[in-house]
Amino acid sequence: MVRVVNSPSHSSGPPICLMRFSTPNGGGFVKKCAHCAPSSGNSSVKPIWRDVMTTQTLEVLVAAARNGDGKALEAILGTIQKEIYNLALRMLWCPHDAADACQEILLKIVTRLSSFEGRSAFRTWAFRVAVNHLLNQKAGRVEAEHLSFEQFGADLAQDLAESPASTSDPEYARLIHEVRIGCTHAMLICLDREHRAAFVLGDILQLSSQEAAYVMDLPDAAFRKRRSRARQRIVEFMRTHCGLVEEAAPCRCERRVDHAVATGIVNRSSLLFASNDEPSTDELHTHVAELSALQRSITVHRRNPMPDAPDPSLDALKQLLRTGAVQSLQ
Repeated sequence: MVRVVNSPSHSSGPPICLMRFSTPNGGGFVKKCAHCAPSSGNSSVKPIWRDVMTTQTLEVLVAAARNGDGKALEAILGTIQKEIYNLALRMLWCPHDAADACQEILLKIVTRLSSFEGRSAFRTWAFRVAVNHLLNQKAGRVEAEHLSFEQFGADLAQDLAESPASTSDPEYARLIHEVRIGCTHAMLICLDREHRAAFVLGDILQLSSQEAAYVMDLPDAAFRKRRSRARQRIVEFMRTHCGLVEEAAPCRCERRVDHAVATGIVNRSSLLFASNDEPSTDELHTHVAELSALQRSITVHRRNPMPDAPDPSLDALKQLLRTGAVQSLQ
């Protein structure tokens, strides 16, 4: 049994620097971690889990957490929280459902930590716990609508504005971002869960085929076939409907804004997805123009932001850890 011990010296404040934990032989890490170093702003392009810390450092933290180091356990959770949330967001569409799922997954990781045997990288194992949870949980509020590619395509063809407002207006640009991100996430919901997970793991989060196959408990060949089928559906849909991928396709994000606002799909005062540091639609269009249809489709999805999980997702779990209410059981 590995019991979570609350350190009396713990205090609230900025995130613990993950590079400052000592190695078992007494050595230390002096390189600044992602919490200390300024953000590059490119997290929507690079695989986010490879930018935070080295695998070696994370494994050291895991060993410390299994020996009862509460700070090490909190540092692990803070490290993997963002990627788990973004996986859940693309599986569920709704940020609120994703935040709830993220918290439940982190709790499972804590309570099953002693079962981690090191046969894979810890992050790969954590993804496996997360995907198993997401594949088996009850349908989220958007999943429950059973959206199909055919239904979604018909909806995208309705009420496209002939003369949209200028994309140079900052407020309107954020509405365009909101439409684009919500639309691409909705495409994923049109896939069944197994194909959605394969596409998200392999093409958005960019796990290797071997890693993703382990996460989904599939032979490598079976995973590659599943991802190929998911890619085919996504590419076919985007080539037919999405102007970012196919010039002749009718739908443009800016042409959808008025309809989305009028029907309540987008709430001007409470945006779910858009932030202020995303590429403009024109920049994205330029970026994908010379790529193949497959590359264009995947790039549109990858260029969506990788938002931080809402603070309550981790704060509530940290509080349980500090009160000794959670144990990691064999």
